[in-house]
Amino acid sequence: QEVAREYKAKGIGWVVIGDENYGEGSSREHAAMEPRFLGGKAIIVKSFARIHETNLKKQGMLPLTFTNPDDYDKINEDDRIDLLVTQLEPGEPLKMIVNHSNGSKDKVTLNQTMNETQIEWFKAGSALNLIAEKNK
Repeated sequence: QEVAREYKAKGIGWVVIGDENYGEGSSREHAAMEPRFLGGKAIIVKSFARIHETNLKKQGMLPLTFTNPDDYDKINEDDRIDLLVTQLEPGEPLKMIVNHSNGSKDKVTLNQTMNETQIEWFKAGSALNLIAEKNK
């Protein structure tokens, strides 16, 4: 959390890279809310626990899975990630550029399962933010 708080204070967005069944267990809304509150933008994993993926969407986070699970192994802890999210469309894959510390790059394809309403949640910062905007 310390690194996330530091990034948030500096206005630096960040992502989580995870393995299989991310979010399994006692995932409550708070488990999805915390990354957003700390400035996180996306959770990129091999697979999600179903309920947690839905909670991430409600919190305005971008839940993404590797199209090729082996791409997980291309990412190192000191890499920088560029997500190409300019054309976020329901069910359409996204591209990610992994910028390695040695200067090399990898292009990775990511899947997302968001529908139009969930994309609106993401753009608004959360489902609650969207409701508040519509009720002004």
